[in-house]
Amino acid sequence: MASCLVIGANGFLGSHLVDELVSRGHEVTAFDRFSSQQAAYSARGVRQIAGDFMNQADVTEAVAAQQFVFHFVSTTTPVTAENDPTLDVRTNIASSIELFQHCVNAGVQKVFFASTGGAIYGDQPRTSFSETVSPLPVSPYAIGKLAIEGYLRYFGKKYGLDSVSFRISNPYGPRQRANKKQGVIPIFLSRMARGLPLTVYGDGSMVRDYLYVQDAVRMIGETVGSASSESVYNIGSGTGTSVSDLLDVARRVTGIEPDIEVKPVPSTFLDRVVLDTNRFTSEFGYDEFVSLERGIADTWQHVKGESR
Repeated sequence: MASCLVIGANGFLGSHLVDELVSRGHEVTAFDRFSSQQAAYSARGVRQIAGDFMNQADVTEAVAAQQFVFHFVSTTTPVTAENDPTLDVRTNIASSIELFQHCVNAGVQKVFFASTGGAIYGDQPRTSFSETVSPLPVSPYAIGKLAIEGYLRYFGKKYGLDSVSFRISNPYGPRQRANKKQGVIPIFLSRMARGLPLTVYGDGSMVRDYLYVQDAVRMIGETVGSASSESVYNIGSGTGTSVSDLLDVARRVTGIEPDIEVKPVPSTFLDRVVLDTNRFTSEFGYDEFVSLERGIADTWQHVKGESR
């Protein structure tokens, strides 16, 4: 059993990670703003710290006596970072550097970072991307994630801080909030539940690697406490699905035929992103993924429950 701090524990990925770590017998501390919100995770026996990621005193308190720190908070989304790239630098990158210094000071054994696999490789003519492909991010959000990965390498070289960066594809599932304007699946399902039209960019041929959230956190959970041979792992299904095919699945699951509004493709959107996960599966052996249809069906039940 390890002592684990999850920063961003009340978010989409973070809350599922809390549940996964507790199910594996780890001692988990959940750090987030929380405020008046009920905890999104369902696990019991979790130590909860309400704090601000950008407040150094709060972070110092949270990392004390922790073996593993999971950096799963982001102060921006792809949309907000695009609207104000300096915000990502001033908040996400700067606060991440401060976090890593606090981890060094506290004697943290390892930092696990939620990077992005869906955007970090950029627009390159490949059918899939392995970790050996040079990242060429074109969006401020992905540029920031790559910078944080770089700072983790720096802290490893200078201070011996061990780390793993997870380049996560396009996770989806229950607890994902459509109002954050991130994640086409929750956005589509939320609008379908309310009888609103869907926006499709281009002809629907854009391909993404969709990963059910429970698969994502189970893959991440496999790395905890192991002597990882690498510092970067792609976390994805390894299967590409076009927006058109995704819509077909959503129609079958919901029984709804939504109106579609077609808009031009933004310049920073990528045509195809599918992750090669052979590095992860060869080391940890995870290869049983929830099907897209089943995952969307589970997510749809959650969305319907929220819209009542």
